[in-house]
Amino acid sequence: MPSDAAYMERCLELALKGLGRVSPNPLVGCVIVLDDKIIGEGYHHNFGGAHAEVNAIAAVKDPKLLSRATLYANLEPCAHYGKTPPCANLIVEKQLARVVIGTPDPYPKVAGLGIRMMEKAGIQLTTGILSRECSMLNRRFFTFHTLKRPYIILKWATSSDGYLSPGKHLPENRERWWITGSLANTFTHKWRSEEDSILAGMNTIISDNPGLNNRKWSGRTPLRVVIDPDLALNDSYQVVDEAAPTLVLNHRLNKMLGRKEWQRIAPDGDRVDETLKVLYQKGIQSLIVEGGAETLNAYLDAGMWDEARVWSGKKAFGKGVRAPELSVPPASQAQIGEDLLHLYFNKNNPMLPAQTA
Repeated sequence: MPSDAAYMERCLELALKGLGRVSPNPLVGCVIVLDDKIIGEGYHHNFGGAHAEVNAIAAVKDPKLLSRATLYANLEPCAHYGKTPPCANLIVEKQLARVVIGTPDPYPKVAGLGIRMMEKAGIQLTTGILSRECSMLNRRFFTFHTLKRPYIILKWATSSDGYLSPGKHLPENRERWWITGSLANTFTHKWRSEEDSILAGMNTIISDNPGLNNRKWSGRTPLRVVIDPDLALNDSYQVVDEAAPTLVLNHRLNKMLGRKEWQRIAPDGDRVDETLKVLYQKGIQSLIVEGGAETLNAYLDAGMWDEARVWSGKKAFGKGVRAPELSVPPASQAQIGEDLLHLYFNKNNPMLPAQTA
C-alpha cells in the first residue's frame, strides 16, 4: 500500500514541471487518491493559469468520488483571490474527505488560512509530509516571502589550478579561454530559464561582452541586471539587445539612456544590499550572480548567497584572476560531460534543510 510520502513524492515530481514558468507563484503539484489509486493529478503550469488543485480535481472523471478521496499537495492550498479563485474554497465545495499537505504557505495572504478554512469544514487534515523536500522545492518562494529578498545563486567556473580567467584578453578571443565544455554551457542556459534575474558587473561586461540570455534551452530569458557605477554601458554591448529587459544599477545617476527597455536606478549605500532591495521591491524572487570575481566575492563577503554552482574544468591557466573559495564542503558533486559540478548551500538560510552544508 503506497504511503502518504509516496503520493507526496509524486506531487513534487509534478510541481517541478512548472519551474521557470509560474513565478512569482510557488511550485505546486497535486494528486487525488481513492482506494490506493490515483484518480486525478495536476500541477501549476504557468503564472496566471489554473492552480494544481484545480487541475487535479478537473482530471477526476467522476466528481462523485471526491467526497471519499484524499487530496495531496506539497503546499497549503491558497485561500485568497488572486489571478484565480481560492483553492481551499474549491476543496471545501467538492467535499474532499481528507487533505495531506507538505508545508504551510508563508505568503501573508495564505499563511494558515487555507488550513483553518478546511478544518472548519470538517475535512481531515495531515500536514508536514516530506516537509524538508517540499521546502527545498519552493526555496525561492519561501526565501522571498520570509527573508524579504531574492533567493541568490552564485555560479562560476574554475580552471584546474583555481582561476576564473587568465587575466585580460580580447573579447574576440574569449572562446579560447572557456573553461567548461558544451554540455556545461547548455546547463547554464537551462538554469537561466528557471530564474527571475541574472546579474553581472561591468568588468565582466567589458571583458567578455556576454548576452546573459537564454539561447540554448527552451523558456524565458531572465531580467538582466548590470552593476554599472561609471555609466559605461552603451549599445556596443550584447546585454542591451532585444532578448530581455535590462536593469542597470549605478551610484552616479546623471544621464538616462534612450532605449525604453533599459531602466537605470541609482541605489544608495552598499551595492549588494541595495541591489537586493531593488529586486525585492520589483517582486524578483531569484537571482543568478554570474560574476566576475569582484562581484562574486562581494556577495560571498556579505554572506548574501544561498546556493553556489561551481564548475571545475580540466584547463589550466597558470596565472590570472583567482576563483572565489568557499569555506563549506559541497553538498553534492556530479560529472557533467568533461566537467565536474559542485553544489553548495548556505546553512545560514533557515529555508534550506539542515542537512545541507
